[in-house]
Amino acid sequence: MERLQVWPGKFKKFFLNNKFVVTLLILLLTGVTILVFSKIPFIFTPLSVLLHTVAAPLLLSGIAYYLLNPLVDLMGKRFRMKRVYAIIILYLLIAGIITLILVMVIPILRTQLSGLIDEFPRYSDLIQERFMNLTGSEFFGQVQDSIGTNLSEITSKITAWGTSILNNALTGVGSFVGAVTEIVLAVVTTPFILFYLLRDGKRLPDYILKFVPTALQPQTRMVMSEMNAQVSSYIRGQIIVSCCIGALLYIGYLIIGLEYSLVLAIAAACTAVVPYLGPAIAITPALIVAMVTSPFMLLKMIIVWTAVQLIEGKFISPQIMGKSLKIHPITIIFVIIFAGKMFGVLGIILAVPGYAVLKVVFTHIFQWFRFQSGLYKQIEDNKE
Repeated sequence: MERLQVWPGKFKKFFLNNKFVVTLLILLLTGVTILVFSKIPFIFTPLSVLLHTVAAPLLLSGIAYYLLNPLVDLMGKRFRMKRVYAIIILYLLIAGIITLILVMVIPILRTQLSGLIDEFPRYSDLIQERFMNLTGSEFFGQVQDSIGTNLSEITSKITAWGTSILNNALTGVGSFVGAVTEIVLAVVTTPFILFYLLRDGKRLPDYILKFVPTALQPQTRMVMSEMNAQVSSYIRGQIIVSCCIGALLYIGYLIIGLEYSLVLAIAAACTAVVPYLGPAIAITPALIVAMVTSPFMLLKMIIVWTAVQLIEGKFISPQIMGKSLKIHPITIIFVIIFAGKMFGVLGIILAVPGYAVLKVVFTHIFQWFRFQSGLYKQIEDNKE
């Protein structure tokens, strides 16, 4: 009888009161729950459709919110106007700017883009001709003999690789056209969602905290505040940096007389939202246009691009972005590559802010685990 009474005490002492064992048990139950739900995915089909429908408007509204919310706050403080009136005035200003762009910029952009598309076959033939002249030269033969490699085979492989990429791009045109309706719906609904976000966005954390247990509300508020700071600083900073890069490149291209300067500058500004990899992607069309124009134009374009990258790296980014994210550049590159492989273009765009948010969450989870588990107490005592 005594043995029967001792066993519950030992079980409670070595298992229920052991924080490490309880943590492993929680992880095991979480894994089993995920496994069970993975076997019945049809239950989540409506939820998946709902998320797919509202994801684009919410994403656009969130980006616009982080960009426009400081302006609404500034207008409310400086001019002492109600928040609704400030939002309406800001909407009218944005509508005027969009109308001005449509009237003045779009015709120029359309002309340059049409010209670039029409000239692309000629550019391809010229580049191929110059490459053939290079491969037939005596210098190329000497280089090939010295390195002991058949560069013709390498060239054919590169050509086949480029052809496959082009075919995949052409195959994706159908899906792109099919997504036009979703994009139009997202653009139409975004202003309405954005209006309510700008008006009531500051009340959202308090509303979310109502569903959190009282004991966890201070920590949850801290996590939400850090997540908001990380995402807002990245979105505002990256878009401002991208616009500065586009403007500087456009000015530089105009100075050197590069054709299709507006299209190339806008392309560079759009791809610059992707850290590190964006500039490498953006320089490719500019290199092709400059290479076909003349060798001297190619040299001038490289000088302009190098100057802009130096200005951006030494002056613009440190002032605007700072070191708020505190993420190592190599980590950013790996995160972008992984997100692009998993989720495509959208993953590349959202990789860095998503990683910053997850970093905040897991940092606080680890701090809570270290405090609750007591597994790190001995190490900290030895250090002291």
